[in-house]
Amino acid sequence: MEIGAMVIAAVGVVGTLGGALLTQRGAERAKRREMELLRGHEEIRDYLTLRRTCYADLNRDARQFTTALNRHLHVMRERTVEDADREALDEAKNAQRDRYSEAQMIAPDAVLGPASAVNHALSRVYGQVKRLERGATEEGETMAGVSAAQQEIWALLREMRAAMRADLGVSDGNGSVSA
Repeated sequence: MEIGAMVIAAVGVVGTLGGALLTQRGAERAKRREMELLRGHEEIRDYLTLRRTCYADLNRDARQFTTALNRHLHVMRERTVEDADREALDEAKNAQRDRYSEAQMIAPDAVLGPASAVNHALSRVYGQVKRLERGATEEGETMAGVSAAQQEIWALLREMRAAMRADLGVSDGNGSVSA
């Protein structure tokens, strides 16, 4: 009987140790899953922060470039354009170009489409402004036509902003704020 008792005792010890080991491994697996889930949430939050920052910068710089184009057109009507005027316009253009380049790498197609429309309109109007400034306009380009084209950019900016807000989940894409 002593051997039987020893076997039972040994099985009891092995069972107790094995149970503790299995419990520890299970806890480690659960902790690992929790950490992976947390890491996934952090990546999503970081990507949302990256998009939010990119969109805010692109929106700001596109609006500033539009305003700089408007200001430059006013300068052209009122006086001779000076180097400082050209530099201010080019700085606004360069800032917008940089932000648009960032958005091309970050924004989904639903945002990139309207952003691209804004970028093309800004580039087109900038080219027209520069041709007017040099006195080398293309057929049909007038100060009034360029001014009208510059004003039309504001509607494109609103569409771009609405797409950005919808992507960030702060509106439904139709301009109304979601709950």
